[in-house]
Amino acid sequence: METRAAVLYDMGLPTPYAESKPLKIKQLELDKPKKEEVLIDIKAAGLCHSDLSVINGSRPRPTPMALGHEAAGEVIELGEGVTDFEVGDHVVCTFIPSCGKCLPCKEGRPALCENGAETNEAGEMLAGGKRLHEESSDIHHHLGVSGFADYAVVSTHSIVKVDKSIPFEQIALFGCAVITGVGAIVNTAKVKSGSSVAVVGLGGIGLNAVMGAKIAGAREIIALDINPNKFDTAKSLGATDVYDSSSNEVVDRIKKATNGGLDYVFETAGAISAMEVAFNITKRGGTTTTTGLPHPEHEFSFPQVTLAAEERTMKGSYVGSCVPTRDIPHFVDLFKQGKLPVHELLSDTINLEEINEGFDRLEKGDVTRIIVTMK
Repeated sequence: METRAAVLYDMGLPTPYAESKPLKIKQLELDKPKKEEVLIDIKAAGLCHSDLSVINGSRPRPTPMALGHEAAGEVIELGEGVTDFEVGDHVVCTFIPSCGKCLPCKEGRPALCENGAETNEAGEMLAGGKRLHEESSDIHHHLGVSGFADYAVVSTHSIVKVDKSIPFEQIALFGCAVITGVGAIVNTAKVKSGSSVAVVGLGGIGLNAVMGAKIAGAREIIALDINPNKFDTAKSLGATDVYDSSSNEVVDRIKKATNGGLDYVFETAGAISAMEVAFNITKRGGTTTTTGLPHPEHEFSFPQVTLAAEERTMKGSYVGSCVPTRDIPHFVDLFKQGKLPVHELLSDTINLEEINEGFDRLEKGDVTRIIVTMK
């Protein structure tokens, strides 16, 4: 069958993207789903910095590639051997498939699935190969999803069935921003009730981390960003104080205000400057966790003696250390109870033809989450 899709042919084109148009809307040929795959009618997909980092070249991927990973839709066809899903199911896509066979999967750490990481790097499906084609050429898949499209063939190991009562433009966020931000709080760092928390970077993931810290029972939640326009939203979601992270005095001010720093600090911007602030406002004996994905050549350094002398902990968090089939339904329940107001993160909805302009807005930091609706 045919499908429209947003295809990236060249990374690193200059901004504004409205002019350089790195994403081209193309009519592609989409194969039928193979064994343990489904065909999804994509209804909504979020614009995420993980997409932007491929567009600007900071996360190199093979091209041409059909982008989009934070997507939700309806199952309309089943491949061979599919028993856990039915036609008509509403599903959320996750950006790391979990094969269930490698050691990390067997250890209950599907976010570190070795086969999923390998196929994601290659721009292929978990079962191997590609399902998208343009004339005689194959098109690479983005993180096993390629969700900026009318339709997508996705592995059953990359989707989670969700509540049909929730609008697609809201439920789509649970596949990336929610599980990464909230998961970093509750799964990776395991924030304790009554502790102090700071979040550096108030994009979709950072604001979800703020909400996660509130759910975890943090007594103090400091939110930092270089864009003061994010502060009111952070406060409405649970932040008790806000700071401009670009200020030269921000570290000294926060350490003074918190009597030496915070118990848990989360870096969600994927920038070395943000990581430096996060590390330096973490107190003695505290934990610094990063969800950021900067360019592979960017390095962060600190005095090694600090780890031992101050009993510091540094952690990385990928996909919020989540088990998607366990955590997404749990987070959806929190949303339905009003404890995780994800809908407040939606900045705008656009159509597929406006996607380059949407990434201009995301790159400028003026928005939290823009959702592309396909129909």
